Amino acid sequence: MLRVPSSIQTSQFEMLSIRRADELRADGSRSDGSEMTFVAYRSDVYPARNEIFFEEHAVVVVLEGEKKFSSPTQELHVHKGQVLFFQRGCYSMNESIDANYRSLVFFMNEKMLKEFVGQHLSLFKAASPPPPADLILSMSASPTFVTFTQSLLAYFGGKSPYLNELLRLKFQELLLHLLELDAKATPAGQLQTILLQIYQGQKADLDYLMSTYLLKPLSMSELARLSGRSLSAFKRDFEEHFHMPPGQWIRHKRLEHAQFMLRNTPKNVSEVSMEIGYESVSHFIKAYKQQYGFTPKQAV
Repeated sequence: MLRVPSSIQTSQFEMLSIRRADELRADGSRSDGSEMTFVAYRSDVYPARNEIFFEEHAVVVVLEGEKKFSSPTQELHVHKGQVLFFQRGCYSMNESIDANYRSLVFFMNEKMLKEFVGQHLSLFKAASPPPPADLILSMSASPTFVTFTQSLLAYFGGKSPYLNELLRLKFQELLLHLLELDAKATPAGQLQTILLQIYQGQKADLDYLMSTYLLKPLSMSELARLSGRSLSAFKRDFEEHFHMPPGQWIRHKRLEHAQFMLRNTPKNVSEVSMEIGYESVSHFIKAYKQQYGFTPKQAV
C-alpha cells in the first residue's frame, strides 16, 4: 500500500512544500520548522491500480484526462474539471483511462486546517448539514478556481526567496476557493461540515472505523490518527468500547474473517493469509491454531 505524501518520490512527481513556522517545545525552546508537502503534480500515466493511504486530507484537481477512484462506499469516474476532496483514509486508484491524465494533488495538514477555520470562523456560522456518508466529495471547478490552479504551475521549479510565504497564502486561497465550490455543490456545505468537525476535534465512531479498516495494513498510530485521537487516547477508548486491547481485537476479528473465507470461498490458505494481513503463512497457521485449536486446512 502506498502512503502519501510520504511515499511520493521526486523522480515521479514535481512538488511544492511549505515549511511550517517554528514551534515552541514544552521546555520553551524552539524546534526547527518541518516541511509539509503542499501540492504534487504528475503528468504520466499510473501503471496499475494502487491501494493508497492518504496520511493527510487531500484534494485532487483533474487537469486533463480521466481516472477511476474508489472508497469503501464509492466508485467515481472522474474527468477534467472535477475537484475531489479526500478525507484521510484508504482508497483504490485505478490506472488512468487515457494517456492524457494530469492532476494536481494538494495535501492538507490538520494543524493548518484548524488554523484556517479559527481565522475564518465567521464563514462557518451558518447551520451545517449532516456529515457526509461518503469519504470522497466531488465538486466542479469554477473559472476562478481554474485560474488559481494555473497560477500555481508557475511556482514549480521556482527559487523565489518568498516562495514559502507565497505558498502559505496559496494554501489559504485554496481553502477559500474550495468553500466557494462547496457552497455550489449538491448537496451544499459538506466540506464546511468536515472542516468544522476537524476544528472542533470531533472523533470518529470506533465501530465504523474498525469495520472499514479491519483488513487494511495500517499501524496502530495510523488507526489512531484516522479516529481523531492520540495513540494513548485511541487505545484507552478502544479498550473501553470493545473490552480488549486493539491489537488483540484486530487479530481475533481477522482470524474470524479468515475462517469464514476458508469455509465459504475457493481461496487457499496462502491467499487467505495474505488477505488478512499476514506476510508469513506459517505465522498465520500458528495464530489460527492458537485461536481455534486446529489448522486452517482442517477448517475446510
